[in-house]
This record gives sequence, structure tokens and C-alpha cells, in this order.
Amino acid sequence: MHLVDLCGAIAAMRHARGPVVTASIDQMTFLHPVKVGELLLLRSQVNRVFRTSMEVGVKVWIENLQTGEVKHTSSAYLTFVAVSSEGERVPLPSIVPETEEERRRYDEAAERRAYRLASKDREKQEP
Repeated sequence: MHLVDLCGAIAAMRHARGPVVTASIDQMTFLHPVKVGELLLLRSQVNRVFRTSMEVGVKVWIENLQTGEVKHTSSAYLTFVAVSSEGERVPLPSIVPETEEERRRYDEAAERRAYRLASKDREKQEP
């Protein structure tokens, strides 16, 4: 999970052109175990930008170096917030999805954000 956070932060910092902090990570399920000697491949992408936060998707594969077999092992969505050197939130430049896949990720990110915010509100109301 540490590598997923780092990979996501790299994409977020590239977009923000400055520091970011991890605000949340959605559920992460491991589809296959990662064994010693296997290569981890990670890819991250900014799915959608809100005002000062952004959702970044990270996908993880493993490669068996003996056989060359590659398997998707996990995926996660992380929320990062851009911050100034004083720790204040910083507005982010927007993104414009261009491909059908980017539009799908963009739209789904809004749905996930609404769910996250509703969950956060429910948690605040619990005793």
C-alpha cells in the first residue's frame, strides 16, 4: 500500500506542480498474492480534479520474472489535496478528459466523491 500511495502522490504532484497530502484511500483488495522475486508494476493517473483535491487511480500488476506472466493484482482510488508551503489548500488546474476511457474515469470519480462525502457526513453524526 505504501507503493500505491507513493505512485499516486507522484501523479498528483505532477498535476499540482507542488506538494500534496493524501486525504483518503478507498478500499483496496488484493486479487493475487505478491511473492518474493516478482516485479511490481504500478501506474497512476489523475481521474478528476475538484477545487483543491483530486482523485488519482492506481493500478498494480505483478510480473513473474521467470515466466513473464503478468497479473493485475490490485487497484485503488486515492484522494490528494494540494497544499502550500504553509499547509493551506491550493486551488488546482482542471483537467479535460479527451478519450472515452478518460471520460468514464472522470464521471465515475464524481460518483465516488459523492459517496465519500456522504460517508464522511454519516461518520460525523455517529456518537
